[in-house]
Amino acid sequence: MKVIISALVVCLSTTLAHAAGIKFVQVPSDAAGPTLKAMAWTPCAKSAQEVPVGSYVLKGNRDCPTVGERLPLIVISRGDGGSFLGHHDLAETLADNGFVVAAINHPGDTFSDMSRAEEMSEFVERPTDIKRLIDYMLKAAPDAARIDPGRIGFFGFSRGGYTGLVLAGGTPDFQHADVPCLDSTAPICQQIRRGEVSAGPLTRDGRIKAFVLADPFNAFPTVESLKNVKAPIQLWASEFGGDGVLPRNALAPANTLPHKPEYHLVSDAAHFAFLAPCPSAVGNDAPALCVDANGFDRTAFHKQFDERALEFFQTSLR
Repeated sequence: MKVIISALVVCLSTTLAHAAGIKFVQVPSDAAGPTLKAMAWTPCAKSAQEVPVGSYVLKGNRDCPTVGERLPLIVISRGDGGSFLGHHDLAETLADNGFVVAAINHPGDTFSDMSRAEEMSEFVERPTDIKRLIDYMLKAAPDAARIDPGRIGFFGFSRGGYTGLVLAGGTPDFQHADVPCLDSTAPICQQIRRGEVSAGPLTRDGRIKAFVLADPFNAFPTVESLKNVKAPIQLWASEFGGDGVLPRNALAPANTLPHKPEYHLVSDAAHFAFLAPCPSAVGNDAPALCVDANGFDRTAFHKQFDERALEFFQTSLR
């Protein structure tokens, strides 16, 4: 009976919204870091429309009033050189089903600013960026009063997956990790060789209760490095990897985490298959990010991927 009632509650909650309200957000600079550019998706009672944002076309409504109370929050950390739009389809799915979602561009490691993308400091600051985003969403955001601080989840892709494991309690060990240095002259490769890997204390955030991680950049080579990660995790790995993520490393956390994650191996997929299907303009400019080999159908995969992530967050943050 409890299971039936819980299922009815979930079903009823998902009917409250019909589209994602889409808002541009700025987290003000403070002592912990510079201004963070972000986008938020919120439950909206209006029907979805096409919302052009740069080369992308989102599904939702600009600045639609948020509906619902005590809403769960999902924060998103994207990969190296990406954008807060890189997982917009997942954000739309979650917002359509009663979640508030917020994604940021990590300063110094985004498509418009790669000034620190190859430095160790970026790996130290990423978790702090997410903590600052959560602080803002709970305290200063226009919808802060509508968010339930006890129901916060995280989605991370590639370096964003690394970010999630740090926030969950993981301790990276770059010197012993199976991480390829594709460019030996890159600052981070030189810093690792010199042993300069302690650029500052790492930020944890126990407010995050559930994690969905896709092809995480794995700097956690041992059971010891992940022993403090206790939250439930849904872990996705592409068969072929890419962009510095080796296939065997995407699988590794499934074997080293203290609690077995919900694990999904995506056959015939490479690393960038986890990015939202590309509009034609982006696909023409960046085929390496957008064109999948081996007949892989990214659009079909994302329908399954988004639904599985939604189900995991609904269950874990109920």
